[in-house]
Amino acid sequence: MKYLFLLISFIGFFAKAQKVNKVDSVKIVKTTEDTLVIDSGKKDSLKIFKPTINDYQYQTQFSEKKVFDTVMTFDKTYIFSQYNNRDNFGRAQAANIGAGFNPLSYEVNAEQNLSLLPTNKSYMIMGADEVRYYDVKTPTATFVYHTAMKNGAALKSTYTQNIGKRFNFAVEYMGLRSQGFYRNSLAANNNTLFSGHYISKSGNYELFAHYLHQNVNNQESGGIVEDDLFQSGDSNYSNRQNAQVNLASSSSQFSYRRYYLSHQFTPFNAEKFPFRIRHTLSHQGNKYYYNQGAFESYWYDSPSQLVNGFPLTTKKYSENLSNTLSLVFDNEKFKLDAGVRYQMLKFGIKDIIAVNDVAYPGELKENRIGAVGNLQVKLLDKIQLKSFVEFSKGSQFGSYLKTTNNLSYEPIKDYLINAKVNFQSAYPSFNYLLNTSVYSKYNYYLENAKNQTVTEIGGDIHLKWFKTQIFANYFRIDNYTYFDSNAAPKQSQSSLNISQIGGDATFSYGRWHLNTRLQFQNALTNKELYPMPGFIGRANFFFQTQAFEKAAEIQAGIKVYYFSKFASRDFFPILNEYILPNANSFSIGGQPIADIYFNMKVKKMFFFVEGQQIGTVLSNNKAYAFPHYPVYDFRLNIGIVWYMFN
Repeated sequence: MKYLFLLISFIGFFAKAQKVNKVDSVKIVKTTEDTLVIDSGKKDSLKIFKPTINDYQYQTQFSEKKVFDTVMTFDKTYIFSQYNNRDNFGRAQAANIGAGFNPLSYEVNAEQNLSLLPTNKSYMIMGADEVRYYDVKTPTATFVYHTAMKNGAALKSTYTQNIGKRFNFAVEYMGLRSQGFYRNSLAANNNTLFSGHYISKSGNYELFAHYLHQNVNNQESGGIVEDDLFQSGDSNYSNRQNAQVNLASSSSQFSYRRYYLSHQFTPFNAEKFPFRIRHTLSHQGNKYYYNQGAFESYWYDSPSQLVNGFPLTTKKYSENLSNTLSLVFDNEKFKLDAGVRYQMLKFGIKDIIAVNDVAYPGELKENRIGAVGNLQVKLLDKIQLKSFVEFSKGSQFGSYLKTTNNLSYEPIKDYLINAKVNFQSAYPSFNYLLNTSVYSKYNYYLENAKNQTVTEIGGDIHLKWFKTQIFANYFRIDNYTYFDSNAAPKQSQSSLNISQIGGDATFSYGRWHLNTRLQFQNALTNKELYPMPGFIGRANFFFQTQAFEKAAEIQAGIKVYYFSKFASRDFFPILNEYILPNANSFSIGGQPIADIYFNMKVKKMFFFVEGQQIGTVLSNNKAYAFPHYPVYDFRLNIGIVWYMFN
């Protein structure tokens, strides 16, 4: 702990020496002009342009711009203390950053539709609608740093600059390397992103483009062998590197690459004829490899279960070339775009095998034609409707239909009602369709699969009192596609129905605050197909105040995360998916995970310092993320976020 106190003392000294910044983002004031113009006071032509926080903005494509958020709010402690910079409520993290999570509640990931994306590789993947495009008046850099579990770190750096008033480019790189607490658990991830945004002087032409390359690479340990020694706190396990693991030379690699271009042109006077022509072109390529240095005895019992001549490495890939042409009607109160989409899809394996003298297909591919549409309606500044629909059809992967519909209503200021009805019918994610392996029992071909359909109905209510949010969701999944306890793909004969209900509230008394989030959930039918905890909860009790003559702001508190005991699915490294529990599985949960933390903001720099899993300082760790995969022990977790507006 001495390092924590030294760090806090240094930060305090640094903050003491700072002058109070007259223009801070704690109070964002919207102005009609984008900069403050200050007269020099002399009779000359010199003017000083002093940018404000409103001059530093970002957006996703064709959306409204937002100002950089440099306000110290309590929710940032959930985000910037996580290596993927997201609030991971409803997930359990294994004993290494970059190793993925156990999803404790059902969620739909659209990035898995008609593509190869193993679920445990998806937690850092950035979709096209998540890429940020910037508009800044001076060169701007952002750094987000996280300590690793052991021997490494994670650093995300972004540089963006405007060239003139109409063109912006950005370069972003994320590198993560962490050895982890246990043997053979090294994580090595990296992302590279180039993006650009251009708008013509007349405003009649606008372009968004990016190139994204993401790698999620992990050694695969297969979990620990002697769970009884771990749970008893055996002294031989005090050094986690002494723990025996199931796999000795296995690793997995996932690569995700996307080229993306979307631009629109207004041929007529926008005020009289608000019509635009939009064209979007993208190409996405995914690759997944499972590598071994030698046969792993964990996966087979006798040589007869091996495939003669098959390489030790399993290789899969998918490609999606998409070309969309749309007509857009853009009005302040009513926006509509509709168009046609052409796609070329491929999914394949590098090494083909034959089962019962029947060869698995080496590649599945097709050309698809479809339609897409977006609708946005604003009424009386109180009602807002957003709808999206996409439909396509092909010979190999069948029909695809996805629609999302969100309605927001604000009857009174600070009181908001959101409702949603979402539906999608899609071929199972490609990782379920086909696999080849040197281990014969893990070869499969899910031929003539049915579309998995997901209906989601739900909403939330935001209340001014205690900043309360109450939410409820209902899912109906037909032809639910899953992996059984033998890692074979199956589809349910009857629907899986899931309910979720919960809330979030913040109670304050002076400078003391308590934020809580609760979620109750249940599988109403087919419970055995999707095991989940009945309750997930989080409490954050903290103190927040300004300090050092208002040159800094601090937070200090304790967070507790808990999910009830349940018979969890297992993690299956060969596929990087989750399979139903088998005879060697056991229930996990029922173990609270508590963190103490001290956060500080100095100008545009944030420090997030956490003592994670403090309970393991007093007693041995018994918490698991998956069966055989323990949760991390006590560690000092440091996150730093630094915005540099030059």
